[in-house]
Formats: sequence, C-alpha cells, structure tokens
Amino acid sequence: MNLTAKGVAALKLPAGKIDTVALDDRVPGFGVRLREGGSRTWIFQYTLGSKQRRLTIGQVSAIPAEKARQLASDLYARVRLGGDPQAEKAKNAIAASLSFRVVADQYLARQKIELRPRSYVEVERHLIKNAKRLHGLPISSIDRRTLAALLTALATENGAVTANRTRASLSAMFVWALKEGLVEGNPVAHTNKLTEKSRNRVLSDPEIKTLWTALEDDHYGNILRLLLLTGCRANEIAGLQWSEIDFDKGLITLPAERTKNARAHLVPMAAPVTDILRAQLQADDGLVFSYRGNPFASWTHHKNLLDARILKAVGTPLPDWTPHDLRRTCATRMAELGVQPHIVEAVLNHVSGHKHGVAGIYNHAVYAAEKAQALALWATHIAAIVEGRPSKVTSLKRA
Repeated sequence: MNLTAKGVAALKLPAGKIDTVALDDRVPGFGVRLREGGSRTWIFQYTLGSKQRRLTIGQVSAIPAEKARQLASDLYARVRLGGDPQAEKAKNAIAASLSFRVVADQYLARQKIELRPRSYVEVERHLIKNAKRLHGLPISSIDRRTLAALLTALATENGAVTANRTRASLSAMFVWALKEGLVEGNPVAHTNKLTEKSRNRVLSDPEIKTLWTALEDDHYGNILRLLLLTGCRANEIAGLQWSEIDFDKGLITLPAERTKNARAHLVPMAAPVTDILRAQLQADDGLVFSYRGNPFASWTHHKNLLDARILKAVGTPLPDWTPHDLRRTCATRMAELGVQPHIVEAVLNHVSGHKHGVAGIYNHAVYAAEKAQALALWATHIAAIVEGRPSKVTSLKRA
C-alpha cells in the first residue's frame, strides 16, 4: 500500500495479533508498525546476508509520512551501496555515549602508571579542572573550534602559560585516544599556541617585609615562608613528607620522583626552617602540609585572602606576584649577597651551567656545606628585613 497519513490512520491490528507491519509500495523496506495499545511507528527493514534488520525511524505522530518516506529512501540507498544503517546507528550511539570525561579518565588511569606523581597531578588538573566545560561532550563531537574557544578562555582567565600547558595535555590525550581507536584525529593540532612572557619578578626588601608580616600561621603561610627561605619549588614544599626531613642532620632530602628534573635534592635547613617545621603537627598520612590526605593545593583561594590582608594593612596591593616568584627572589637576592652562581644553581637544584650535559654526569658534588652557608646567610638577611633593622650580613664575595 501507499503509506500516507490518511492510510496509516485507517490501519487496524488484525484480530488476535498484538503487532503488525504494513509495508510501503514505493520504497522497499519502508513501513509502519502497529502495536497493541495504539502505538504507530515508522520503520525501515532490510536484509543483510541471511539476517533481516529493522530500524525505527520515529513515531507516526511526530514525523509526517513524506518525511518518513524520504528518510527510508535515504536508508535504502545506503543499503544498496553496501552500508549497514543499524550497525552505523549502534556505532554512533556508542560514540555519543563516549564523552570527553570518560576518555580522560581512561587516559589518566594509564598516565598514573607511566608519569611521575607530580607530572600526573599537573596533567590531571589540565584535563579535569581546566577542561571541565568539555566533560559532557561526546569525544567525537569535539572539534578545533571548540578547543580554540576553551584555550582562549583559559588564557583570558589564567594566562598564556596555563592555556599552553593545558593545550599540551589535551593534545597528548587525543593522540593516545587516536591510537586506541576512540577518535579519528587530533583536533588540538593547529590550534594556536600563545606567546609566553618570561617572568622576572623579584620582591624588594619592603615587599618581602610586607608579605612576611601578612602571612598567617597556617599551612599556606608556612609554605610561603619555606619557599622564600629554601628556594624550593611550590609543589616540593606543598607535598613535603616527614620522612624527607632529618632534624638531627638539619637536612631535607627530596627524592628524585618529587623533583622537576628527576634528581634527588638535598636542602640544608637554616634555623628558621627548622623552627617552622618543628611547629607543624604531624598528620597520620605522613604529609607535613596535609589536607584530607593530600598535599596542600588551595593556592588561589589563600592567595586571594593574603592579597586582601596586604591591601587592608598597607593600603596598596602587592603588585603582580606569584608564589613561584619567591623562588626567583631567593636566587636573585642570594646572588646579590655574593653567593657564587654555581652554588645558587645547587640551591635551586638546577641542571645547567657547570652541571649541564656530559659534565653533569661526572660532577656529583652537591656542595652541601656551601649550600648550608648560603641558605643560612639568606635566612639571616630575611630576619633583618622582617625586623626592620640593618642587615649585618657580610657578602660572601668579600669574606
């Protein structure tokens, strides 16, 4: 029969049947299925090999007859060309259910095995926090324009460095997903990489005093004090463990898996560092600055609170500073006090200069005594700044 709206409306179930299919005369395989209870559904059925397959096009009440016939005609053409519409529909349904977050979780599970802990934390933040707006999207629907919009927003809100690091993690994930057969390409490719401006911010003596005075006796305050006193990286102090501290030797030993360059780092503790650490309560999880079993991570929230206290106390904000600037301040100001460049490098655990390349393989000197002297000198200078008195530190170059 020629399936029309009027004709379909007149159809009735044969006596004793709970459903039946009436086929169209014009398009092979196109029909309408009537079920007990009044349901009427447009369908398309076809034979593939020895198997008959059936697809639901939609409810008769929702799709006009001519529109349903056109859809069925398109399906028939695909079958004639060797396609399998039912299999394609199932594949598309799976692709739609495979969201960005599902793929990201699979990728991160793999990376947790392969990456160093700190590197994994960075990648996880990029994909889970920074790319949160992508989580509900089917991975197959994410295109270059979608990612470019995300990266632009990140650059506006958090800066070029954050956008670029997130871009790198996204690209690595899509390359992995491509090799796993989960996507057909890497949409991150050819998105713009932003120009990063190298920071050179070093705090002056008055700024050091302003910052130190505004710090509270909490995890964040003590972490910042230690960053300034030791020149360590933020994650090294935030994730500091009691097992890495030897009070008898006055030494912090950071294992290779917790340093950026994968080299163990020995940090002599000046007296103020020892005092700060001894005053901390020891948590059961072994972390010095523990929060629910994890290293301290609430950087933005606490920095905002600190900036507000500084503004209230002195009437002007401390301009354009980040916790990482404390490491640069430590290095720069120690050099100004006469600490030799190679000792500053050793304090920072840099692999450069005299330890770069082949020379670094054979130069195992850690300069423990020199580093201890330099950090003690720096701690004494900080104390004078904070107390508002002239520094009695003698330059090492003149000593």
